[in-house]
Amino acid sequence: MDFIDPILSIASAIYDLVENVKANKKRCRRVAERVKALEGLVNAVKNRKTVLKSDVVGTALSDLKITLTSARDLIERYTQASWVQRVIKSGSHMDGFSTVNERLNDAFQVLSGTLQVEHSDGLHQVFEMKQDLMDGRDDEEELKRLLLEHMEAMSREFEELKVNVNSLVHTLNKPSATNEIIRMIKPEELKYDYPPKPFMVTSNSEVYKGEYNGFSVAIKRFIDQADTSLSKIHSIFDKEVETMRRFESPNILRMFGICVKNKEGPNPEYLIIMEYCEKGSLREVLDNKNCNLSWIRMARMCLEAAQGLYRLHQTEVKSKVHGCINSSKFLVAEGYRVKLGGFELAKTETSLKKGRNDKEIRSLCYSSPQMLNSIDYLYSKECDIYSFGIVMWEIATRQYPFEDPVSKFKWTNKEILQRVGKEKYIEPLPEDCPKALGDLINACRAYESFHRPSAGVLVDKLRIVVAQLEE
Repeated sequence: MDFIDPILSIASAIYDLVENVKANKKRCRRVAERVKALEGLVNAVKNRKTVLKSDVVGTALSDLKITLTSARDLIERYTQASWVQRVIKSGSHMDGFSTVNERLNDAFQVLSGTLQVEHSDGLHQVFEMKQDLMDGRDDEEELKRLLLEHMEAMSREFEELKVNVNSLVHTLNKPSATNEIIRMIKPEELKYDYPPKPFMVTSNSEVYKGEYNGFSVAIKRFIDQADTSLSKIHSIFDKEVETMRRFESPNILRMFGICVKNKEGPNPEYLIIMEYCEKGSLREVLDNKNCNLSWIRMARMCLEAAQGLYRLHQTEVKSKVHGCINSSKFLVAEGYRVKLGGFELAKTETSLKKGRNDKEIRSLCYSSPQMLNSIDYLYSKECDIYSFGIVMWEIATRQYPFEDPVSKFKWTNKEILQRVGKEKYIEPLPEDCPKALGDLINACRAYESFHRPSAGVLVDKLRIVVAQLEE
């Protein structure tokens, strides 16, 4: 099979690189251990002619080649003399280890299952994801020490770099939102001045900025609550928390829980507490004329958004999809960190709202050709990927989909149905768009669903694009 020899070659390169890394040593070595385990499975596949003919194995090996290329580029960064400047410039100390390890684990599950390999304790330990947390803590302590040493060695002419180093060390010292348990929050644990002016108002809620456990949070206060009993809300919330814990990721909007004020009174007040993203929605960032976005920044934003979507698609819930991907469903935090939102604690929130008969006429801008051509088409992950392709096009152009940038005339739903659904039209990209990034955007917007990449492959290829642009 054409993929086997390149896979073994890239694996060998990874082992050599790991010996020379200068930072994130434990995480790099953990990746190498998992690659070594996968190498054994790939060699076993090579020796079994019947297995070689399997489409499942072929797809797994194709994906693994891309994942290993991405892993090699990731590790190579930390072998270079400029790794400190790279970390400071990007403001990132994670750089994709979590997703790389998830992708390696996916490949291991497919190949070992196809070969019917019994997981020994040793192999199970190699792919034990909990060990990544300990590796991360150790690497971050080492990274802080190295950054501080670097800062002390810099002269005054690099004052701006010193500020960035201090900011990054401060970020490393901050508690992680993903370590917070989603739970019922006591009113006294929240800090916010009410009634200030909310920064967002919807038809049935007001959203305020506040503080919880040292985190900046958005506090959603319902202004037209349903008469749902406290016990029923508790029950719905407890069930939904179990689902939400499967989605924990730096690129998915963090939910901290709900808070009940005046619990003993006749009119208890319910608040939903979530992560606060200071730059607002992705669409708001793209609309901000004072916000200059380089191609490197835009590619990173695409990567982080894709990582959020990948985490959602990889949950234990069968065929978990978002169902409403658009540029307003992604939030942008400090450092232009992009997070997927729009589906969190939905059942709990529904139980708190009064029923409304508002009929919203939705635009078809983000609907895949399959959805446009058949109202009976079953929504799938491939539909999410098409919608995500439109979002990436928005990032690349900073325009609204299917809208004339000069006249601001928007296409009607009928025009979208005809042009996109029947005539297979896709909107063009800017001439200066990097080719590799443009190819991925177009692949996500492919007319046929089977031509679109999975979220995992998309993450791998976007990471490679970002590395190439940074070079």
